[in-house]
Amino acid sequence: MTDKNQTNRRSDKMGFNATWSMAVGGMVGGGIFSVLGVVIAVAGSWAWLSFVVAGLIALATGYSYARLADRFGEGGGAFIFLREMHYERVGGGLSWVLILGYVLTLSVYAFTFGHYLSHVLGTGDWLARFAALAVVVVLMYVNLLGVGESASIEVITVWGKLIILLGLAAFGLWRWQSAQLTVGLEPPSPLGAIVGAASVFMAYEGFQLLTYDYDDIRQPRRTLPRAIITAIVTVIAVYVAVALGATMLVGADTIVAQKEIALAVAGEAALGTLGLVLVTIAAALSTGSAINATLFATARLTHEVAADGELPSVLAHRNERGVPDRAIVGLGVIGGVLAMFGALATLVEAASLAFLITFAIVNTLAISQFKRCRWTAVVGALGASAAALILAWRLAHNAPWVLGGLFVFSLVAMFGRPLLLRRTRHGRNDSDRADDGSST
Repeated sequence: MTDKNQTNRRSDKMGFNATWSMAVGGMVGGGIFSVLGVVIAVAGSWAWLSFVVAGLIALATGYSYARLADRFGEGGGAFIFLREMHYERVGGGLSWVLILGYVLTLSVYAFTFGHYLSHVLGTGDWLARFAALAVVVVLMYVNLLGVGESASIEVITVWGKLIILLGLAAFGLWRWQSAQLTVGLEPPSPLGAIVGAASVFMAYEGFQLLTYDYDDIRQPRRTLPRAIITAIVTVIAVYVAVALGATMLVGADTIVAQKEIALAVAGEAALGTLGLVLVTIAAALSTGSAINATLFATARLTHEVAADGELPSVLAHRNERGVPDRAIVGLGVIGGVLAMFGALATLVEAASLAFLITFAIVNTLAISQFKRCRWTAVVGALGASAAALILAWRLAHNAPWVLGGLFVFSLVAMFGRPLLLRRTRHGRNDSDRADDGSST
């Protein structure tokens, strides 16, 4: 009986295909559907280079993540790395900032899902917001079912959206007209590609979700690095192809003007109503898989942090399937409400800043831990730090209140967290004593 249970547990774990799909789903997700117009507005005809620069930094960082995960042999990502190296205070504060970034990212994916669906149906804003909440609720339920159900959906949705996105890109590239890259825009500067790379980082953050799923991966020491590296390389190629192909179809000015549904407009230009429907299906699959991957992994991060005493212990609960159910419900509810009632374009840049800071920290840890191939971690640390400074400068000029809010939240996470958790524990202990007294 014991051998049979062990075999079943192994079969429930994710193999290479599912692990790779979770990484691609976490990155492509709402990324290319949400940020393409923003990047082109900043970088113009150099937008493709923005995706390459950001991707190379992500590639170096992905290697650092994989090696550190292998060294410590457990899920939890940057939080676990810092804890194992005895930087518990920094790890606890960073985990709060990361979870906030993931909740914002999840809400943007849901927001994008709702707007693409509303556009193809020709309905008003009410459907976009309702659909954003509904998709989060559905995927909360899927995640509560357990690992197998979540991983199976990821494999299906990732391959479906890649076929559609690459088909759209190929159609556009076949009709290559270089003038389309700059039509309606100011003459671009190559330096805009660097600013664009900083702004686009939300589109690459998903690979690190795999390190939170370490315990749910079959043969993680072999599977994890292969899945991370190949997934990032694949996503770089997809982003570059789609950025160029979509621009060929409708022109840079249209991409910028219709940034919330840019690829739907490009699909309609390519194949009429059929193209519109196909791209909307890809958007639904893409954002849906990104919500799934983000919720799946962030709930496990939240559970790890809570179990370590850096979040209220209620979030460390698991159901009979071993799923961190309260973390899933809490993250999903907050993300769904934000998607339904918020306009999060500027807040996404704040989330990207949180991820860049994390990338810089993880690469710095890798530099201190490894001698072999240390140069990759150096490149990742320098690149992520430079991009974080550029993005902070951009937020300071365009949305200083967002930068200020993130700064205040970070201070609370780093210095106010112990006091808040102490009060939570005292409140729980008082409640427990009251319950004991009433029962007697």
